[in-house]
Amino acid sequence: MTYFATFENDEGTVLVRFPDLPGAITYGVNEADAKARARDALTTALEMYVESRKPLPVVKFTAGHPITLRGLESAKILLHEAMREKRVTKAMLTKRLGVHPPQVDRLLDFRHASRLDAVEDALAAVGKKLIVNIEAA
Repeated sequence: MTYFATFENDEGTVLVRFPDLPGAITYGVNEADAKARARDALTTALEMYVESRKPLPVVKFTAGHPITLRGLESAKILLHEAMREKRVTKAMLTKRLGVHPPQVDRLLDFRHASRLDAVEDALAAVGKKLIVNIEAA
């Protein structure tokens, strides 16, 4: 999952913005630092969408610097979107998986190092299948 960021010089720092995510803003002391901080800003902004159960913004802006989420974060985002699409609540997913509510909360928490098979099970419980692919770097 990739969103694109703009980098602009701003009084000795590099300001990072995501046109498709208005609240995602960060900066770095140089371009390398800005790029390192950009993924965290992207993750934080997307977490806010997940927590408020809002649909994620569609990627429209495709210029600038591509910032890609890590695989597990992408899988968790896809789980959130699948739950929205199928109108499955956390309580419903808890029941379908036969787990305790905190376990479902952790599956949707980007900062928690969930097991990928647990996310796959949750996706299956909402009628989806995770497919993994690789590309040249």
